[in-house]
Amino acid sequence: MQLPFIMDLNGKTAVVTGGGGVICGVFAQALAKCGANVAVLDLRPENALKVAEEINKNGGNAIGVAANVLEAQSLKEARGVVTEAFGGCDILINGAGGNHPRGTTTKEYLYSEDIGNSELVTFFDLNPGDIEFVFNLNFIGTLLPTQIFSKDMVGKSDCTIINISSMNAFTPLTKIPAYSGAKAAVSNFTQWLAVHMSKVGIRVNAIAPGFFVTDQNRALLFDGEGKPTPRTDKILSATPMNRFGEVDELVGALLFLVNTKASAFVNGVVIPVDGGFSAYSGV
Repeated sequence: MQLPFIMDLNGKTAVVTGGGGVICGVFAQALAKCGANVAVLDLRPENALKVAEEINKNGGNAIGVAANVLEAQSLKEARGVVTEAFGGCDILINGAGGNHPRGTTTKEYLYSEDIGNSELVTFFDLNPGDIEFVFNLNFIGTLLPTQIFSKDMVGKSDCTIINISSMNAFTPLTKIPAYSGAKAAVSNFTQWLAVHMSKVGIRVNAIAPGFFVTDQNRALLFDGEGKPTPRTDKILSATPMNRFGEVDELVGALLFLVNTKASAFVNGVVIPVDGGFSAYSGV
């Protein structure tokens, strides 16, 4: 990976939740390239270890740690591992999250003839428990790691928290009400937390990616033959740059927000990285 610019993070400890995934795996590698000690946290330990091994192979310093962002005890245990290996957390990337089919409707629009059709999941068929699962994964999965790891930051300098929001937080996408609502909550929480933490020197910001191809959404964007789905056509027609983003294109925003010299007075913002999607009215 070629970084857009290099900064000095030597001596800093970065914790990346969801670090075994596509986007946050790249974030972990970028922070390591800048000299940070990186703890890659993921529910799937094999994925966390794979990213950590790749970082170490390239001259960085990383560990893979199993952690469930919905369980405080799991996070406390992970914090103990991180502290023993690297010391307290300086940079927290709250990247764990995602959508789930259980919080998704089959169709974009409801028609009267859809009611009672057992082959469809309409708004009326959504299970509150399934909605809660998606909401918790994204919002509680941001709140709990922050409660556990930001304690290390109080009283230190140059500490920052970066949450991962989404275009859904600006304008909800069809079919995915749970994910859209959860990411809106993450954006709101980012602003609230930035104010709350401002007196102890912790900056809190967020990145809102536009459309990037990941393991979670690949099946929605491409069919079994690798051809774009109708949903892909709609996404690209609403993205002025007319393409999906490359994951590396998120790294510049990450490093800007982490860099206390470049963004020392940036606090409580949500930065879209979306190829113009949020600016386009469709006309």
